[in-house]
Amino acid sequence: MGPIVTGIRRLVLFGWTEARCCAFAVALMAGVAGSRLLPPLPVARYDLLLCYGVALSALFWACGWERGRDVAVIAVCHAVGLLFELVKVHLGSWSYPEPALTKFGGVPLYGGFLYAAVGSYVCAAWRLFELGLTGYRRRAMTILAAAVYLNFFTHHWLPDARWLLAVLLLWATAGTWVHFTVDGARLRMPLALSFVLIGFFLWVAENAATYVGAWRYPDQEHGWVPVSLAKFGAWALLISVTFVVASRAAAPRPPGRRAPIPAPAGGVPVPPRSRSRARRPPRPAARPAGRSAPRTPGPTRCDPPPAPSPRRES
Repeated sequence: MGPIVTGIRRLVLFGWTEARCCAFAVALMAGVAGSRLLPPLPVARYDLLLCYGVALSALFWACGWERGRDVAVIAVCHAVGLLFELVKVHLGSWSYPEPALTKFGGVPLYGGFLYAAVGSYVCAAWRLFELGLTGYRRRAMTILAAAVYLNFFTHHWLPDARWLLAVLLLWATAGTWVHFTVDGARLRMPLALSFVLIGFFLWVAENAATYVGAWRYPDQEHGWVPVSLAKFGAWALLISVTFVVASRAAAPRPPGRRAPIPAPAGGVPVPPRSRSRARRPPRPAARPAGRSAPRTPGPTRCDPPPAPSPRRES
């Protein structure tokens, strides 16, 4: 198989695995879009979406698509997202205009599932791509992720530090590689680049979500318009919070398992190495000098001739 065919095959498999990682988010957005097509019901749409999100989470857990550790990470993302929503909606950054019984401080409880979907994606990617990290600065990333989260609140009263935090994140992720597996090949990508790519696709998803009425920005009050490109940068920063939570909850590497072998930059595969060498048979002991090998005794003149083999008569 030539390198071009191999590259296309890996790209297709990479895209398919990414789609599997987005299963929860796609199902959630499909429910949001489908709820707009329903006839008038005695249940508010936001309340119905909350029930849908809970049922969807239970289904993914029951089918084994999300495991206990994943559910814990998703629950943390849900709680962190709800707190984020309460503050930002109160400050007028966006709104949920429809009424609901499960709406507090202007925020419906289903809004936390939008952040849980991001957590579900990261957890699924960690498992399906067999993610590994080299050069990861856990303490620095934890501190910076907390600072990024707080800055989205404090910039309403204090100077916005997102550009400074972006520079510090670039410093903290310099030399950090995310190792992942596609079609049996071990590849790698800079962690900072993965944040940028995830942030871009979250911005695309946000455009789709606002189009189907998941929430509404102030400039969308009189009709849908594309989400500001500034949200792309905001998501590229905010994904660091989810990543830190998921990395701390990631399953530890089993004892004796080697760390991922670094691949050359640019996604070039690493040739596999044998983890265990075949055992060679022991060499025979060296003979003392001047002694010849013992000979197998042959037949002597006194030995009787061998008996003839019996023949079957036809």
